[in-house]
Amino acid sequence: MTDAPVIDIKLEEFSRLAQAIETEVGRVIVGHREVVRGVMICILAGRHALLEGVPGLGKTMLIRSLADALDLKFSRIQFTPDLMPADITGTDILEDDESGRKIKLFQPGPVFANLVLADEINRATPKTQSALLEAMQEQTVTVASRSYTLEPPFFVLATQNPLEMEGTYPLPEAQLDRFMFKVNVEYPSAGELVTVIERTTGVDTPRASKVADGKEIIAMGRLALNTPVASHVSQYVAHLIVATHPDHEAAPPMVRDFVRYGASPRGAQALIIGGKINALLDGRFNVSFDDIAAVAKLALRHRLLLNFEGLAEGISPDKIIADLLRTVPKPA
Repeated sequence: MTDAPVIDIKLEEFSRLAQAIETEVGRVIVGHREVVRGVMICILAGRHALLEGVPGLGKTMLIRSLADALDLKFSRIQFTPDLMPADITGTDILEDDESGRKIKLFQPGPVFANLVLADEINRATPKTQSALLEAMQEQTVTVASRSYTLEPPFFVLATQNPLEMEGTYPLPEAQLDRFMFKVNVEYPSAGELVTVIERTTGVDTPRASKVADGKEIIAMGRLALNTPVASHVSQYVAHLIVATHPDHEAAPPMVRDFVRYGASPRGAQALIIGGKINALLDGRFNVSFDDIAAVAKLALRHRLLLNFEGLAEGISPDKIIADLLRTVPKPA
């Protein structure tokens, strides 16, 4: 795919392909429209998404359905406490050549794919979790002092169970920050649950059909990055980010009282890129304040670290972000 010719794509084709992907996923996944939209934005941006929810809500099925709808190389890594870093990245092995001599060959691990499902990522130890850091940031893998480049497009879609559940390890802050969005997967409504039962308890199980390939995904991401952003929108994003830091003069009272560390510059990047793609998905080629607000919780909830008071009082990052959206003034 790296040698494939670069293609250009227009806004109309972008909208058509995006709707086709969402439609195919909707044939399998009931409800969860905001979840599907959040993961779609990450894929089109070529970034990574973290889905959190209790077992049985369809997180893995959602990612597998996206893989079915996209003509990409897919791999799944089931994270367990005994998983080792080499099980992810790959390792050097010894083999006999034609003359019978031992030669060292690199055996690529499952991370060498376009779409990697890191299932229940927080059930592995922090050492194993960190094996994904280089791949997620640099799109390279280093084994035995040799670096290997991952084929674009490359994105990690990870699922995790809430930290309150048994057998989970918290993700390191450095790894959390590499996820563009953190998407919370909620329980379905009673009506949606009826549809789930009807679709999954019969003989035939619906499955998504392929509607886009890697070249188109890369072209859609390139169009998104070329979407213009007005200076006052960029200023608003910058004001939002600095207001998440409790020691900054612009921080509102809720941030000062309950936040230990605020969002990094990656949070600003996630807001801008997410806002661009959200606008394109709505058929617009300009980014508004509403586009930033639409992705704010997805982009910032995992980048706000609460202090002891915030944890003790049960304050959620989403509540703090909602307060920021109310209190941070919008530039004229």
